Amino acid sequence: MEEQWLEVKVMGIVVDPKASNPVVVLADLSGQKALPIWIGVFEAEAISRGLQDVVTLRPMTHDLMKQILDTFQVNLHRVVINELRGNTFYAKLHLNVDGNEMIVDSRPSDAIALAVRVRAPIFVAASVIEASKELGIFAANLIEENDELKSIIENLKPEDFGKYKM
Repeated sequence: MEEQWLEVKVMGIVVDPKASNPVVVLADLSGQKALPIWIGVFEAEAISRGLQDVVTLRPMTHDLMKQILDTFQVNLHRVVINELRGNTFYAKLHLNVDGNEMIVDSRPSDAIALAVRVRAPIFVAASVIEASKELGIFAANLIEENDELKSIIENLKPEDFGKYKM
């Protein structure tokens, strides 16, 4: 039986006030459910550049990855955040290579940075959602829940999203 996935989009990048680490917030397409994933500063910058379509003088890593895919006519069909072990998320790139699906392991931050560049959909596996609920980090209803993530998201200001501009 194939696992169910929830399609998400990048809601934005915020800073965890306790750890001062960047957090990419993924939200379902209705904006009601959110999943935060703690990432590094460089990964936050890469995702932010991709969201803003920033072009650098020389290609950065994820831009280079996109150029390689384009050159070899490989399509990133989708990204799936497929596992949560301990506090670590795992992802897979689902590539279409000459009509065949190939799946490549990836860090979620790299997968997201590439997905925003090529406009590929991002999904989260149902098992990851369940595991993140158990850890208390999945916000199932952003409007009704009164939790720390909701507070961080609700208090976002436009300048918070620009924090990682290059």
